[in-house]
Amino acid sequence: MIQDYLAQNESKTLEFKENAKNLSGIVKTVIAFANTAGGILLVGVKDKTKEIIGVSDALHEEERIANAISDSVAPLIIPDIEIHTHRDRELVVIRVPHAAGPFYLKTEGEKQGVYIRFGSTNRIADEEMLSALKLFSENRSYDELPSPKGILNKESVKKAFGFVQRNPSEKQLEAIGVLTEHLGKSITTHGGVLLFGLNRDTLYPDALIRCARFKGLAKEKIIDSVEIACSLPLAVDEVIAFIEKNISTASVIGRVRRKDVSAYPPIALREAVINAILHSDYFMKGCHIQIAIFDDRIEITNPGGLPFGQTIQKALQGFSKLRNRVIGRVFKELKLIEQWGSGLQRILAVSAQEGLKPPLIEEHNNQFRLTLYNERSNSRQIAPWEEVILTHLENYPSITTKESAKLWKVSDRTARTRLKIMVELGRLQRIATSEKDPFATFVARK
Repeated sequence: MIQDYLAQNESKTLEFKENAKNLSGIVKTVIAFANTAGGILLVGVKDKTKEIIGVSDALHEEERIANAISDSVAPLIIPDIEIHTHRDRELVVIRVPHAAGPFYLKTEGEKQGVYIRFGSTNRIADEEMLSALKLFSENRSYDELPSPKGILNKESVKKAFGFVQRNPSEKQLEAIGVLTEHLGKSITTHGGVLLFGLNRDTLYPDALIRCARFKGLAKEKIIDSVEIACSLPLAVDEVIAFIEKNISTASVIGRVRRKDVSAYPPIALREAVINAILHSDYFMKGCHIQIAIFDDRIEITNPGGLPFGQTIQKALQGFSKLRNRVIGRVFKELKLIEQWGSGLQRILAVSAQEGLKPPLIEEHNNQFRLTLYNERSNSRQIAPWEEVILTHLENYPSITTKESAKLWKVSDRTARTRLKIMVELGRLQRIATSEKDPFATFVARK
């Protein structure tokens, strides 16, 4: 276990301390971990070289650290503190769970003593971050809150839901959070205005998508650009149209002849754009979604890092943590998404199937960036988890979702997502009587 930590660099969820002399630094890291996404702190390891120094009196240091955390932090945090021996050196391992706070340093108070984690550093939370932490502690999202000045554009609602042959009533709009009760009246939520607001541009001037095509590999010369400020459901197709206009096709050698395909898989592009819209932090001022197209890649950046409690590793495993619940519900109703938490998995799988360089997923301070590449290898790759099912189907005629989950040792939900990806990639054929048939089976596509 210790060796696994030492193989990593300091990050959002991992920190090394040479010793416990600076208890204040340890306490601040514990607070930042608890407020952000949890984490592991190893005492007895140099942070830059990861040289194992060890702790001379581990039991004494463990007690000092536990007392300092208990005395200095509010609300109470109870981390798991253990002593581990590695190469004849004792280390103190502090495991901090993520929880609803906000947690703060008592001596600095609730406004100046709240710390959060940005990359491998601890920072004092600003007013926007404090508001977000308080919303998280109340189990509410910003887009669920009432927007007293918001005006719902009923024509915009009708147009968006017309694509799925629906015309929702006021009660149905309240059920999905577009409207909410406030002071005895039904008014629009922040999410409702962002999605269908008549005065959206006035109330949320930063809720736009800036797209640009740059010449070459750097942001030096712009060839084409556009600002997309329409309602969020309609923005998806407008962004995709701009991207498709500004990317080329690539030649792929097939068994018989060459064929021209898009430089980027359409499924990956759509999922990436929707992911940015769903997870953008619309409470942040002066920030907006950016689509930057270069000769070799597309960078899709949205304001707001990962939601509290979320890490890139969890996201890649299909663990869903939706920042904007109202926008998510509406996108699901409009069939723009089918299952929360499956987007990144689908992007990675499709890119691998197309033989493309793996996408880069990054969290930069308070921004999230997904980079898609158009560099192709000669052969299309099959993920290890796909191999498991394809090997099984060499010996058996079909497989169910439950059987797949058992083979993969994952939940039924994750198995459904993976099987859907394999169907989209052309690996499998789904045999069912309806879209929600619980007895659906999957066979290898010939």
